[in-house]
Amino acid sequence: MKPFLLLATRGEDVAADDEYAAFLKFAGLSEGTLRRVRLERHPLGDVDLGELSGIFLGGGPFNSSDPEEKKSDVQRRVETDLRGLLGTVVDADFPFLGACYGIGTLGAHQGAVVDTQYAEPIGAVDIVLTRQGREDSLFMELPTSFKAFVGHKEAISRLPRHAVLLAGSAGCPVQAFRVGRNVYATQFHPELDVPGIHTRIDVYKHAGYFEPDGADDLKEAVSRSKVVHPTAILRQFVDRYAVGLYPGDRYDGGIRTGRTGSLVQG
Repeated sequence: MKPFLLLATRGEDVAADDEYAAFLKFAGLSEGTLRRVRLERHPLGDVDLGELSGIFLGGGPFNSSDPEEKKSDVQRRVETDLRGLLGTVVDADFPFLGACYGIGTLGAHQGAVVDTQYAEPIGAVDIVLTRQGREDSLFMELPTSFKAFVGHKEAISRLPRHAVLLAGSAGCPVQAFRVGRNVYATQFHPELDVPGIHTRIDVYKHAGYFEPDGADDLKEAVSRSKVVHPTAILRQFVDRYAVGLYPGDRYDGGIRTGRTGSLVQG
């Protein structure tokens, strides 16, 4: 099987490694089939889409809507690298799934308005699928309404017309969208379970998401949350786009040809 690629931007090793472990676990991949590039450390370089099954972009400390003069040199480099990659990904309609920072990055690239109007504190929220979301095979294993973990300082307040809204919440109208048939992004974190969000709370205790002295209460609150469905998105993404998962399988512009010769629409 051609590997998937995880693009990461977390500078803290504990958070970065926990994120990678979560994508491995819930996507059902191994270190050999999920490569990781920590963009905060290394330039992206050339990416040959023909050598990959798909791309994940995880969350991180950067905000697309930050004023340019407040962005670090590392953030500017990361954004430049991602803009170049997304141009290729969108043009090819190549399998892509961005989470949290990924939705702002893809949204900004596609002309969405990304600002602080719909920021959400760390916690579990009710996500509701739109009609298009209910019909999208990436979300087919999820109920129409489900809980997911969020925590973000920016969000999309207006999508461009060509983007397809897949999910929203009471506090954030754009929780997931799609461009073309195979390029996705979610505001919520499909990779997070309770231990994972506990790690994020510990690591980002002083990052402005919440009052530091409230960390223990926040961890107790999220422990009571029934977040069980979002991780299915990661496995569905892999099952849908893995190239070479079965002999003779191939990805071709959103269509995977299976062993029986039937076409699975992307």
